Formats: sequence, structure tokens, C-alpha cells
Amino acid sequence: MPLLLVQNDITTMQVDAIVNAANESLLGGGGVDGAIHRAAGPELLGECRTLHGCKTGQAKLTGGYRLPAKFVIHTVGPIWRGGTHGEPELLASAYRSSLELALAHRCETVAFPLISSGVYGYPKDRALKVAVDTIGAFLLAHDMLVYLVIFDRATYTIGEELSAGIAAHLAGPGEPDLRTPAPGGPDKAPGQPGESFSQMLLRQIGQRGLTDAQCCRRANLDRGLLSQIRSDVHYRPSKSTALALAVALELPLEETRELLQKAGFALSRASRLDAIVEYFIARGNYNIFEINAALFAFDQGLLGG
Repeated sequence: MPLLLVQNDITTMQVDAIVNAANESLLGGGGVDGAIHRAAGPELLGECRTLHGCKTGQAKLTGGYRLPAKFVIHTVGPIWRGGTHGEPELLASAYRSSLELALAHRCETVAFPLISSGVYGYPKDRALKVAVDTIGAFLLAHDMLVYLVIFDRATYTIGEELSAGIAAHLAGPGEPDLRTPAPGGPDKAPGQPGESFSQMLLRQIGQRGLTDAQCCRRANLDRGLLSQIRSDVHYRPSKSTALALAVALELPLEETRELLQKAGFALSRASRLDAIVEYFIARGNYNIFEINAALFAFDQGLLGG
């Protein structure tokens, strides 16, 4: 199942577990920690007192009490001290420990805040990369729907160099479309004889030695989708799904265009989403979670999901 970035209040998320960015005492604090304790009610603090704290990089679980979530997973991220005191490893451990605890309690849906990015001072772009990379790696091996919840989009940021590179790509002429858009609009392309979308997709999956589950995880899609595609030679995906599958297969731009065309679409410079995905593909970066983080930063829809 996929990783989704959403703008929301984590205390309102209707999931099996929400993750609390706690301090080592587990007795409440400011920011996300304080908001979760206020929403859950005093019973949460009462249970937290029995846990005797939590070390940085580890996680502990309590009930959700008055929250919509069944559980609260309390994890302690590192305080930023310049990045030379094991902060990246400790932050990754906080995410992994939380995910493993959720898995042990059979949670199918989990919502995370951006851990350590508030009063603990971890630079938001670096905190985001650790979150996306760690959660993404976990989801390549496990079935779980994970939300990364951003409370205030104005404070959300990706790396300065990446942001500037994408912005320059969006502003420049870029690589011209190699297909002529169909009359239906800039996203449509005329059909071509030969393989259907599903036939080309399944051939590419076989050539790369991927299982259906591996392909769907790399595409940030529910693994049941490939069963639908295998049963329907004329399956027509959404453009977002077709792009996600092209990323999962690590197709170069020309083959990405071909796969899209077989679904009735074309890459268009008129689309910011298309241009951002093209930016990553042209640079050989097929990490769909990093692509989605960039799409979210530029207020675009996400791939997969």
C-alpha cells in the first residue's frame, strides 16, 4: 500500500495509529505532542506515566482514548545539533521503530507528523528526506497505508537545490513533446497500433523480473491493481497511475511517453506535474516517494495512491 502526503490535523486522522513526536519523558509537551494529549484526554497521560519514558530513536504504544485512532505510537526524535551527532540515524530509527510497532499490532493505516522538525530544530527539508526514504524503504517490504501529515503547507520544504532545479525546469523550454496532442486536449495522444497498455506493461514487468507486488510497491499503488490489469487486455489507467507504473519500471523518457500513449495520454509541458516527473526521470531518479514529495511541494497531485 502507498505513502501519501496530506495536509491535515493529525489528531483528526481516522487511522489505526497516529504517531506522536514525543519527548523522552512521554509526559506531554508542546507542538504535535501537546495537541495529541489535549485531543486524547487525560487518560493518555495516565497511561504514559506507566511507560517510564522512551529513549531517542525508539517508540512505545498506548491507546488512543478520545482520538479517532485506536493507538498512539510515541516516538522520540533527535534534537538537531548540526547533523554530526547521529541525528539522521536516530531520526530514521524513530520512524522504523514506529512502523515495526504498528506492524506488530496489526495496524493497516498509520499517520506520522514530520518528526523533530518543530522545536527540536531538525531542518525541515532534511527531516522530510529521512521520513520519505525510511517509510518508503519499509513499504517496499510491507503492506501498510502510511500518511505523512503536514499541518501547515507554508512550512513544508524540500531541498533548496532540488527546489531550484525543478523551478528552473518549469520555467525553461525543457525537452519538447515528441507526440502531437490529440484534439481532446494537451494531455491526450492518438492511439497506436500494436500492443495495448496492459500488454506493454506486463511485458516490461516480465523483462525486469519483477513480481506484481514489487511493481505496485515501487509505483506506490495497491498491489491488487495488477490483478485487474492482467484480467483486462484493454485496461485504461488514469494518467497518474500510468506515470507511477512508468516510474516503477524505471522507463526512460521515450518509453515513458510510449506507455502513456498506449493509455491515451502524452507528457505535456503545459502540465506542471508532467514536467516535474520528467525532471526526475531525465536525471535517473525513480524514487516515487521523493517524486511525490516534490509534487506536494509544488502543490500538485501525487503519483500512485
